[in-house]
Amino acid sequence: MNSNRKYGIGGSTPEQELAKLKEPTNKPPQINQNEFQKRLDKAAAALKRYDLDALYLNAGVNLYYFTNTEWNPSERLVGAILFADGSLKYVVPKFEIGTFNDFIGIKGDFIPWSEHECPIDKIADSLKAKTRLAIDDSTPFNLVSRFQNHEKFEISTAEEMIKDIRMVKSDLEIAHIQYAMDLTMQVHKATARILKPGITTAEVESFINSAHQKLGIESGSYFCIVLFGKDSSFPHGVKSPKPLEENDIVLVDTGCQYKGYLSDITRTYIYGDATDKEKKIWDNEKSAQLAAFKASQLGKTCGHIDDQVRVQLEKDGLGPDYDLPGLPHRTGHGIGLEIHEHPFILRGNEIEIKTGMAFSIEPMIVVPDEFGIRLEDHIYMTENGPKWFTEPSHSIDNPFDV
Repeated sequence: MNSNRKYGIGGSTPEQELAKLKEPTNKPPQINQNEFQKRLDKAAAALKRYDLDALYLNAGVNLYYFTNTEWNPSERLVGAILFADGSLKYVVPKFEIGTFNDFIGIKGDFIPWSEHECPIDKIADSLKAKTRLAIDDSTPFNLVSRFQNHEKFEISTAEEMIKDIRMVKSDLEIAHIQYAMDLTMQVHKATARILKPGITTAEVESFINSAHQKLGIESGSYFCIVLFGKDSSFPHGVKSPKPLEENDIVLVDTGCQYKGYLSDITRTYIYGDATDKEKKIWDNEKSAQLAAFKASQLGKTCGHIDDQVRVQLEKDGLGPDYDLPGLPHRTGHGIGLEIHEHPFILRGNEIEIKTGMAFSIEPMIVVPDEFGIRLEDHIYMTENGPKWFTEPSHSIDNPFDV
């Protein structure tokens, strides 16, 4: 008999839980064209500071972030050139322009190219002089090398420039992430209630996907990791996961995508009765997460947060460093349009914490061949310090404070 059913773990069915879920009506305001234009203005100003002429944005997340133009990258070059004067030109295969027009957010001129032509040459032909061009770091190497080998371009990476802009979220971006987090937290609570001995990770993952869909996310889960028992000691899972047994550790890591912005929450708890060791390690994890939260202060570095987590773990007899039992990876990662983006919360990262940054705190503790405990919540930085997107887990047998 599952002894913690009274705390919302077990006791229900997927059908019952899906029936309870309703899509919220209080959605955040849409990110409008003015905000996208402000992003372009910031990039144009950065070009001037870096003494550069233009920025190349490849199809994908950066093209969307700056221009509100959704287009997936492929073997055919599609992108945009932003000039330091703020003008914008899209580089698009000629036969795609009709379709591309339907996806454009911020308007701009076109540099069309035909299948037999080199798009890099077409870009060069449109320029009057040699151009100091910063290239989006998501651009494939074969394109970067062609820019690099062309006499018309003096290239550099745009990684720092783009990172500095994207790391600081606007209020609307924070609201979109918050909405996605709220949905995924509902899914977590419902997931705990459907657990029963013998249920497989595939069955749980299927439910989580359906639950996200029931809450209005048509694409379902953006990702999902479900692990039981000893499998939880492998941070990103195993090839052949085991079904749930009484008194197993349960680790669920999942998220969804709302209007491009992502959620990512991990909960670890016990199905049944925890051993003294499991309780101790869970409490150690909670302490490490709190240490990271307290260390997340404006003006401190990302590396400082990771350092303070490892100090706390050593106090609790874990580690040191990356040694196990202990924390085998970084403390956290930024979140936004990508599930893992800057800033990364790891040793030696000298990026200073600023208002508007959003990142995870997930200092997972791994006990090899036994179990792992990961509590993952995200915070965002306000003028008054850090604020949780989601309420941290309560205890190993009552994770949602039922």
